[in-house]
Amino acid sequence: MRLRILGSGTSTGVPEVGCTCPVCTSSDPRDNRLRTSALVFTDEGENILIDCGPDFREQMLRSHWFGPIHGVLVTHEHYDHVGGLDDLRPFCRFGEIPIYAEHYTADHLRARMPYCFVEHAYPGIPRIWLAEINAGTPFHIGRTEVLPFRVMHGRLPILGYRIGRRLAYITDMLTLPDESLGLLDGVEVLVVNALRQKPHPTHQNLEEAMRFAARVGAGRTFFTHMSHHIGLHADLDRLLPDPTWQFAYDGLEVNL
Repeated sequence: MRLRILGSGTSTGVPEVGCTCPVCTSSDPRDNRLRTSALVFTDEGENILIDCGPDFREQMLRSHWFGPIHGVLVTHEHYDHVGGLDDLRPFCRFGEIPIYAEHYTADHLRARMPYCFVEHAYPGIPRIWLAEINAGTPFHIGRTEVLPFRVMHGRLPILGYRIGRRLAYITDMLTLPDESLGLLDGVEVLVVNALRQKPHPTHQNLEEAMRFAARVGAGRTFFTHMSHHIGLHADLDRLLPDPTWQFAYDGLEVNL
């Protein structure tokens, strides 16, 4: 299995428009963070996209990858996670693409993009369809088992995903219910959000993310969904007390 980080930034992206802070003006490409998303290449041959935000088109152009997408896992309905669904159109040349989301999120997508989910669609729209899923109930994309689990984004219930046995992906989390923690036992690679160093009302800050990483005890942990307030990437690793922890960046590839 292989994980590619397509975007590691928060909802505004980095650089943030109009900002002249050291991070937003940095020449280090690791400080240029598109909106959070990832692509998983499974050992069974499935290509699974996690979230599809407004930077999806640019992410694909940067990655120089074009192939079938066998499923899109949506964590929640916020624009920075679903704003690029229409840009899936070129990938529909390989076939229809299922969008996996729980009922609440699926309803929001139907309201936001009604032209994609009508019975008689006009030519040219993305060939996507909604597959409703439930937290705690596993399903399969091809031969790969996917387990969605409950995550709390402030007071908003959203989803994290365990893909196979080795990978778990969480974004926009503030807290994790106790019943979800046990579902992460034995995970080899954990990807989890760490917005900034100061506390935030709906996202983990870095201290909270590190405490969570220690509780899970994955073989490797990568922090993502970071704002410009996290600091310069070149200075970040010294903040991590565990050598198995690392800050993600756009284009990072992880072999599992």
